[in-house]
Amino acid sequence: MKLATFTTGQTAEIGLVRGDRLLSLTRAAPQLAPDMMALIAGWDALEAEVRRLDAAGETHLDLSEARLLAPVPHPRKILAIGLNYADHVAESGLPTPEHQLWFAKLPNTVNGPYDDVQIPLASDKVDYEVELVAVIGRPGRHIAAAAAPQHVFGYCVGNDVSVRDWQIQTPQWVLGKSFDGHGPIGPWITTADEIGDPHRLDIRCLVNGELRQDSNTRHLVFDVWQQIAHLSEAMTLEPGDLLFTGTPGGVGWAMQPQQVLKSGDRVRCEIAELGAIECRMVPEAAPAARRASNAA
Repeated sequence: MKLATFTTGQTAEIGLVRGDRLLSLTRAAPQLAPDMMALIAGWDALEAEVRRLDAAGETHLDLSEARLLAPVPHPRKILAIGLNYADHVAESGLPTPEHQLWFAKLPNTVNGPYDDVQIPLASDKVDYEVELVAVIGRPGRHIAAAAAPQHVFGYCVGNDVSVRDWQIQTPQWVLGKSFDGHGPIGPWITTADEIGDPHRLDIRCLVNGELRQDSNTRHLVFDVWQQIAHLSEAMTLEPGDLLFTGTPGGVGWAMQPQQVLKSGDRVRCEIAELGAIECRMVPEAAPAARRASNAA
């Protein structure tokens, strides 16, 4: 199943994507769950009713009539692993990590699958990173790698937008990875049962139609199950947590000469069986106080 968060006006709804049509679960079964976080957390009890509604075949609107939002608008945690494809390690000029290298993207980075992404006032060194995003379903601590698939609710496409000069100023990457809106995800969550093994999916990124990244998730250095096992040694993973699982080679910062994103660029991230997200790069507007100061 493909589960989306969307709006046709002011109010967010959760829905089931059926081809080019949407079934609003919010309208069909308002008692089911108020939002995607609640649906994920209660999935064991709610799945049968969602599947019943799916089987009934009813839909409410064309997909084109809705604005798709980030499927998980307010995750508790966003965790991302660095240097997790061999070709990306090579282009970075760094040794293959012996241990998993994790950093946080803060919740303010969450952005819709087709929303604009800002080039911030603080820097123009903005880069793209297409990533498979795993959405945690069942909570757990000290999860064995063999049990990890049971804790994944589903998958979506992500773009780990990175402000490179801020990223490399310090060994801690959090600031360079956490500018507002620099974590678009979507276009929906494809449930784990529909994907099966996530380590076989073609993954690509295009900038203005030019293919920049082109790989397959089988090339992950540490696979999704190893990632979940490692993280859960440190913390309880909770429903709705997002794991950005790494980006393949082809990032703009590693090109010769370096290629950073410019205003008007369009970045499309695609993963087989999960769909695609696409953003337009736009300049951040100067705050009123700064505009007034410059005018003076």
